[in-house]
Amino acid sequence: METPGSQSSLHRANLERVVRAVRLAGSLTQAEIARTTGLSAATVSNIVRELKDGGTVEVTPTSAGGRRARSVSLSGDAGIVIGVDFGHTHLRVAVGNLAHQVLAEEAEPLDVDASSSQGFDRAEQLVSRLIEATGVDRSKIAGVGLGVPGPIDVESGTLGSTAILPGWTGTKPAEELRGRLGVPVHVDNDANLGALGEMVWGSGRGVRDLAYIKVASGVGAGLVIDGKIYRGPGGTAGEIGHITLDESGPVCRCGNRGCLETFAAARYVLPLLQSSHGTDLTMEGVVRLARDGDPGCRRVIADVGRHIGSGVANLCNLLNPSRMVLGGDLAEAGELVLGPIRESVGRYAIPSAARHLSVLPGALGGRAEVLGALALALSEMGDSTLLDGTAAGALQAAAPAFT
Repeated sequence: METPGSQSSLHRANLERVVRAVRLAGSLTQAEIARTTGLSAATVSNIVRELKDGGTVEVTPTSAGGRRARSVSLSGDAGIVIGVDFGHTHLRVAVGNLAHQVLAEEAEPLDVDASSSQGFDRAEQLVSRLIEATGVDRSKIAGVGLGVPGPIDVESGTLGSTAILPGWTGTKPAEELRGRLGVPVHVDNDANLGALGEMVWGSGRGVRDLAYIKVASGVGAGLVIDGKIYRGPGGTAGEIGHITLDESGPVCRCGNRGCLETFAAARYVLPLLQSSHGTDLTMEGVVRLARDGDPGCRRVIADVGRHIGSGVANLCNLLNPSRMVLGGDLAEAGELVLGPIRESVGRYAIPSAARHLSVLPGALGGRAEVLGALALALSEMGDSTLLDGTAAGALQAAAPAFT
């Protein structure tokens, strides 16, 4: 038994500090571990050797600043995590290992009118198919991250009102999937997972304050404050789509008038172009046509960008983030939408807040949410049991950095 303050307990704490640093960063050189943890280089070297001998970490030659170094990452064969992302028209699943590799990934269409039970049937089948494809034993599943397009009540895990998957309101997604897979499941909304994915290895890397704006069938924001996702006490933080832009504007699905969503979400924007472009037009198609020079599509995208910028300006004034990352199909429009966003931010935000904000497109595209789900599964696991020397213990920690 370890006594608090004893040499053995101090050693254990140092082991956990090193594992935690590697888990959060994905991979670090020994010098970086020393800087991150505050431990001496000699202590880090001894700990890394111990962890390597125990199979907890892998050490590979690398270079840093033109000098030879050793890169430390968690062992890739200790276990796997699974990411599941439900969207308006798709289901995407990814399987990753602890060496930061996506072993298998697949997406398939999802009928928006399907019941939650049908959706989870499909998810269970796709998870089973991908695990079989990887050849990994199911007993090595450490946990699952699950993304849904709607607010999740933090205390009950219940999915709130959503017009994107209307038949799912009132369900408990994590509980439902946990019962089917028999492993821990952690759930969050898609915007938060997009923020987590981009923060870990996308356009949000290197910053601790970030707003990830997803524009699709709805408009939502994932907020990162001091390096952590901010959900609010009820789990509804980031509903930027319901900032009021015009009190006399169109009636929103939330019951108010003139919400940002009524000026930016696909369900409101596409009808503006149907008379000239037909009823089969999608946001992806609008972006493609705009990039090809279509004047109507370019105008609509610019207007959407200005409206989004107004909402982002409010975020700047309240939270002063250092970076805004735009996700969803609209991000593919590049400067056609980013330029108008910056213009509105410059007009409506406090100058000092606008000056410190960088506006970037997401780097992960449609994968942001499923990779964020993998990162969620990993971030919810502790470090201590990874050091227990058992296969079960090795499943409890990993670094959320997949390629």
